[in-house]
Amino acid sequence: MGLELYLDLLSQPCRAVYIFAKKNGIPFELHTVDLLKGQHLSDDFAQVNPLRKVPALKDGDFTLAESVAILLYLSHKYKAPDHWYPQDLQTRARVDEYLSWQHTALRTSCTRTVWRKMLLPVFLGQRVPPETLASTLAELDRCLQLFEDKFLKDQDFLAGPHISVADLVAITELMHPVSIGCDIFKSRPKLAAWRQRVEAEVGEDLFQEAHVTIMKAKDLPPADTAVKEKLKPVAQLFLH
Repeated sequence: MGLELYLDLLSQPCRAVYIFAKKNGIPFELHTVDLLKGQHLSDDFAQVNPLRKVPALKDGDFTLAESVAILLYLSHKYKAPDHWYPQDLQTRARVDEYLSWQHTALRTSCTRTVWRKMLLPVFLGQRVPPETLASTLAELDRCLQLFEDKFLKDQDFLAGPHISVADLVAITELMHPVSIGCDIFKSRPKLAAWRQRVEAEVGEDLFQEAHVTIMKAKDLPPADTAVKEKLKPVAQLFLH
C-alpha cells in the first residue's frame, strides 16, 4: 500500500498538507474524514490516529499525526526542493520559529474566530455573547500585527526570498477567517501582497482547489440533532 493521507479540507493544516503534496507531485490516496460529522472521533479512525485528529498519514505500516511532522516527513522522504525546508541552518531556524509560534497564536486565534463567528451561532445554533466575539476579533487583529512585524517584516516570504512550509501553514490558516467574511487583508497591504505571492507560487488552480470547501462553509445548513450532540464536547471549548 502506498502513501495514504487522511484529510478534511475544512481543516487549515489539512489544506497545507494537501497543497504541499500536490505541488510537489507526491502520489497519495486521499481518505476524507468529515469533521462536521464527527468521523474523526470514530473508533475506526482512532486505529489510524489515536489522537482522533486530522491530518493523519499512513505509509505502509507507518502512521504519523500532526501537520508539521507530516509536512517535514513528506519533504524529507520525497526530497522536495530545498526552499520548502531549507538546509541553511539559520533559514531553517526561521521556518522552525514560525512553526513553533503559530500553534498557540495564529492557529488558536483563527480557529476561535471561525467557531465563535460562524460555527457556534450558525451551524450549531448556540449563542455567542457579543463581548466574546469582540474580544476574539481583537485578539485576531493582534496576532495579525505580530505576524507582520515579527515574521513577515519586509520579506517576500516568511523565511526570506523563497516560499517555505511556513508560508503554506500560514496562508491556509489565514483563509479560515476569510471564509466566513472577515476580510483580514483589506486593511493590510503588506499581508495582501504576501498572500498574492504565496498564491502565485502555489498556483491559482491548486490554491482554489484546496480552498473550495472552506469557502463554502458560511453557507452550511444548520446541523441536525445527532451532529450537534456529537460535536458538543468540542463546541464547549469555544463557548468560554
